[in-house]
Amino acid sequence: MHKIAVMPGDGTGPEVTAEAVKVLKAAASKFNFKVELTGFDFGGERYKRTGETLPDSAIEELRKFDAILLGAIGHPDVAPGILEKGILLKARFALDQYINLRPVKLFPGVETPLKDKKPEDIDFVVVRENSGDLYTGTGGITMKGTPHEVAVQSSVYSRFQVDRCLRYAFNYARKYGKKSRGLGKKNTLALSGKTNVLTYVYDLWERAFHEMGDKEFPDIAREYYHVDATTMWFVKNPEWFDIIVTGNMFGDIITDLGAMIQGGMGIAAGGNLNPEGVSMFEPIGGSAPKYTGQGVINPLAAICAAKMMLSTLGEEKAADAIEKAVMYVTSKKIKSLAAGRMGYSTSQVGDLVAEKVAE
Repeated sequence: MHKIAVMPGDGTGPEVTAEAVKVLKAAASKFNFKVELTGFDFGGERYKRTGETLPDSAIEELRKFDAILLGAIGHPDVAPGILEKGILLKARFALDQYINLRPVKLFPGVETPLKDKKPEDIDFVVVRENSGDLYTGTGGITMKGTPHEVAVQSSVYSRFQVDRCLRYAFNYARKYGKKSRGLGKKNTLALSGKTNVLTYVYDLWERAFHEMGDKEFPDIAREYYHVDATTMWFVKNPEWFDIIVTGNMFGDIITDLGAMIQGGMGIAAGGNLNPEGVSMFEPIGGSAPKYTGQGVINPLAAICAAKMMLSTLGEEKAADAIEKAVMYVTSKKIKSLAAGRMGYSTSQVGDLVAEKVAE
């Protein structure tokens, strides 16, 4: 039995989450496991009614679940930052979801803006550290509003934070690297940083990376790329990459570029992971409020988030079946990932995936 907290959230979040749940139930039935789903209404509408984002009592309740499936956060009537900080970031930090896992995979039939690149060329994963860096809030502003105003926001990392992220990334490369997937290349973990300028923070990352690789993971090939070079090669030669590990800020940037080269936010999913606790899975696209209630939004990213959740929960066969079903739908059924251009409604796309999983 897997106990899942479901937070549909705002805008089109409830619509895509409903389809992810539909596929999740189909997979559970097909592969003989049970899921217990509990809904939570945290988001813009609740904030407007009560002034609450994600109270401490909710955090304690969420700790009782095996995973969280999230739809989308963002409401046009709520100022930017309130819901994102009060729900998303609060959950990530309070539940110590110290890994952000972002697969970058081009599905068959999906268009990429990269000329002549095919699904076999775009298939890698970014492991982003999710608890430190510039996001810790270390810093401040002095003399605000004057010509002498000074703003400081510091990138802060402990060796503990770096080591646990690297260990997860090495283990992930060992289990899921390209050689493990039968693609004929040695499993490779690449560190993306900026050692030539950020000589304190990424000196720590680089030393820890090689020390751990030498002692614990000699079977994993290691590479290093400056983050600016990483962005260039994402575009020119994405086939070079296997598993990439990086800090929070750089990871935030390069994963959005990754989403674009895999075809856009409509197919990109991510996980905020606490490997020892409760993890949260979500589609990367926003709440898209202008499409709310129209039944035209693409649910495949949310379905892929459910697939990631099952994989993390140990239901690998079910996760593989969902991924293959999504590939079938992108290659054989829908015309486009864009809202209103799929050739099917939101619920019909969910039906197509669920039916394929059930076969």
